[in-house]
Amino acid sequence: MKYKIEKNTVQETLILPLYSRKLCTELYPNLYQDETAVHLIDQIDYDFSEAEKNSRSLMQRFGALEVAMRQNDLAFEVRAYLKNHPCAAVVNLGCGLDNTGRACNNGRCKIYNLDFPDVIALRQQLLPAGEREQNIPCDLKDPAWFAKINASGVAVFFASGVFYYFLTQQVKALVQGMADAFPGGVLVFDAANRTAVKMIAKTWLRTAKIKDVGAYFAVSDAKSELSPWDNRLQVSSRGYMMGYNDLKDPSVSGFFRFLAKVGDNGMKMQIVKIGFGDRQ
Repeated sequence: MKYKIEKNTVQETLILPLYSRKLCTELYPNLYQDETAVHLIDQIDYDFSEAEKNSRSLMQRFGALEVAMRQNDLAFEVRAYLKNHPCAAVVNLGCGLDNTGRACNNGRCKIYNLDFPDVIALRQQLLPAGEREQNIPCDLKDPAWFAKINASGVAVFFASGVFYYFLTQQVKALVQGMADAFPGGVLVFDAANRTAVKMIAKTWLRTAKIKDVGAYFAVSDAKSELSPWDNRLQVSSRGYMMGYNDLKDPSVSGFFRFLAKVGDNGMKMQIVKIGFGDRQ
């Protein structure tokens, strides 16, 4: 039986990222594979005709490449952390219907997927928690969720496309709280500069009636801008389009490689990694 998703609901907002991950898998099979996304699209009763039409446009295909690179980069960082901390908690902040945690499963880590209650309710239907895995309903801005993470083997947290919707002060408060609660842990997430965030914001500012785009989280130089938040933080970053992959795969055109360089260098599209330092 297919799970029906209605138009103009919170659940519908999960469809586009999911469809993008399916599109990535089809367009860039050597670079990215997300069998979960392909499978879930088949399980959902939803009119995908507009998404299919849009997927033929050049910029939509480049957008799919952006999604593929971002997910690959975050997974790379999670796996790198697990090599040194095999029993760590792997925590997907704002998980939606993303299955990166399970894709990085080493057979020993604990996996946590966090999102708003209505999102987790849908996830429970489509992606019920597996072994050593929990789907946790919460508001990421409320630190009450910290207590639900077993970080006895330390923890790696990742957020994909999440902090663009946070005010800078909210990200700062969250990072400082996590540094207190999870010493030895690491947070990795995607970010971009003010110009890029304004472009991203155009799609949702109107509906959210937000006027002060400048208050939203944006980063140009992660190390110099975020390190002063707390002296325990170890901050680094890499371009997320070409910082981990040279994109010389035949599926990627020269024009897309040019756009990728503009994204990394001009828009400062980056994967930021923040280490929380050890216990004092």
